[in-house]
Amino acid sequence: MSMQNLYLLVPLAPLTGAIVAGLFGKWLGRAWSHRVTIALVAVSFFASLAIFNDVQGGHSFNGPVYTWLTSGDTSFQVGFLIDSLTVTMMLVVTSVSLMVHIYTIGYMAEDPGYQRFFSYISLFTFSMLMLVMANNFMQLFFGWEAVGLVSYLLIGFWYDRPTAIYANLKAFLVNRVGDFGFLLGIGLVLMVFGTLDYAAVFANAAAHAGDMAPIPGMSVSLMTAICILLFIGAMGKSAQFPLHVWLPDSMEGPTPISALIHAATMVTAGIFMVSRMSPLFELSETALSFVMVIGAITALFMGFLGIIQNDIKRVIAYSTLSQLGYMTAALGASAYSVAIFHLMTHAFFKALLFLGAGSVIMAMHHDQDIRNMGGLRKYLPITWITSLIGSLALIGTPLFSGFYSKESIIEAVHLSHLSVSGFAYFAVMAGVFVTAFYSFRMYFLVFHGEERFGKSHHDHHGDHDDEEVSHDHHHGLAPGQKPHESPWVVTLPLVLLAIPSVVIGYIAFDTMLHGDYFSDAIFVAERNFSGEMAEVAHHESIEHPLEMALHAFSTLPFWLALAGVASSAFFYLKRPDIPAAIQKRFQFIYTLLDNKYYFDRFNDWFFAGGARGASGFLWKFGDVKLIDGLMVNGTAKLVGAFSGVVRHLQSGYIYHYAFSMIIGVFVLLSVRDWF
Repeated sequence: MSMQNLYLLVPLAPLTGAIVAGLFGKWLGRAWSHRVTIALVAVSFFASLAIFNDVQGGHSFNGPVYTWLTSGDTSFQVGFLIDSLTVTMMLVVTSVSLMVHIYTIGYMAEDPGYQRFFSYISLFTFSMLMLVMANNFMQLFFGWEAVGLVSYLLIGFWYDRPTAIYANLKAFLVNRVGDFGFLLGIGLVLMVFGTLDYAAVFANAAAHAGDMAPIPGMSVSLMTAICILLFIGAMGKSAQFPLHVWLPDSMEGPTPISALIHAATMVTAGIFMVSRMSPLFELSETALSFVMVIGAITALFMGFLGIIQNDIKRVIAYSTLSQLGYMTAALGASAYSVAIFHLMTHAFFKALLFLGAGSVIMAMHHDQDIRNMGGLRKYLPITWITSLIGSLALIGTPLFSGFYSKESIIEAVHLSHLSVSGFAYFAVMAGVFVTAFYSFRMYFLVFHGEERFGKSHHDHHGDHDDEEVSHDHHHGLAPGQKPHESPWVVTLPLVLLAIPSVVIGYIAFDTMLHGDYFSDAIFVAERNFSGEMAEVAHHESIEHPLEMALHAFSTLPFWLALAGVASSAFFYLKRPDIPAAIQKRFQFIYTLLDNKYYFDRFNDWFFAGGARGASGFLWKFGDVKLIDGLMVNGTAKLVGAFSGVVRHLQSGYIYHYAFSMIIGVFVLLSVRDWF
């Protein structure tokens, strides 16, 4: 098979699986639906491995596959760009997708929408692959919107639940805000460069570095305008402040899609896109500063929200927001390879944590409130140990995968020359403690301490999110009932994801950060080189990842993470009365966090309420009074009134008509004399 056919096989295999399961799943039945989709995603994964090996051998590809349409001098094509950045994303997407497909067999076993779910997740895999393999902005936008559409379908998969419908509508609308900026950015690229092909745009970008954007009434650098507009799209897709509000609510979807969409793939599309656009972003320090500030705010302030969450999936959701903020801050520091490195390591350990949470939820009979758990370690040994591995990787424990990427981000931000790097460095450093605290708060409350399941759940203090964690689908264990470990189709993906969560950082560290792995895919300006190579500069005397891990025991991030774990152990295992006392003492801070900084309320009041108010005004004034009242009924009344006056002149008496004629002649003669 030629390499071009192999390239086509990668996205078309999961698309075929989606079509088969979606259209013929009713006749195929459950077993064959999952066999076909899993087999075809496995084909996509092994094809991606073969392409990865080919790229490692020094081969790459950039060319069209199919011309969709031609308008004037512009052609809109389906094309592939196969390089080191692409194959990294292909391997992440297909491997995590394969694990999620296998896991779904156990998690969705009793769901009536079984075949439909497999069709959706295969279709999502196809959409994401089309996004990362694109060699032009048109195909990028197609994949961008396709993953948004499929995520809408998956978040609202249980469409009979009002909370799920609200969540998928919210995700759809918030992403439309980001996509509007993204589309404007692509339109500006087409207007300035006359093409949507990556290579042509990047080759001519430097020639337009000093141009001003054609925005009426504003004096903005062209590259700044393009990059910020494109990044607004990333803010929506990758859930960056203030367009982050959709991601926690999206936990209403089944747990497998939380792992697939909200840990490893869709939410990282924005990180991938900015990295791919590095030749443009490197031409605007303003855009890079904007990116860094947004990432730093998201990394720290979304982490604070994870501290007070009681829904197991929402804790992990806020940790996803925070880690996406870390990646975005790295992008702002021009450390694109570091951001992609963290994207890869995060994909494995965060997918592991989400799937581990799903295993816990299954054992708890769909109770997601961590206050109703405790002591699950002895009942769920595999879930326990794999969740511990995921948590250790998340907080950046030395030797685990998250350590290498997270440490590199902190150093890149620290060495950045941007004026906002001081604030960003504080945010990512403080985020280390916060991440460790809320991660192990969840871990200790779920797996250690007293067993709180099978009891009355109405005696909690500070039930800030009972309305969120006590939906009609959260049943819980009956009194006296004990949880048990999940079946092998659930635990096998946990074990397979736990392995890279430990070793992938160690294996890929030298290749992705020290070597020239991304030299053909990522461009870094000379003035920003210190940011890209920050980790190397800091550890220039360290030649081995093991030495870096040993060195880390003397660094501030390690001690901050250790302090976070120790604090959570003390508060939630030894003295659980202290958190309640702190909550009562600092009620105003708790209320602020409980209301998620009031973003949802502001959006509901200002945007949703404003839209309803504007439509109400347009209906009552514009439609009822102006159109119906004045223009339609008003003209009818005017004609009726005029007719009522005129009809008095039509009396039928000849002398009335003669008198009218005499008056008319008199008026005409008078008028003639005036002129």
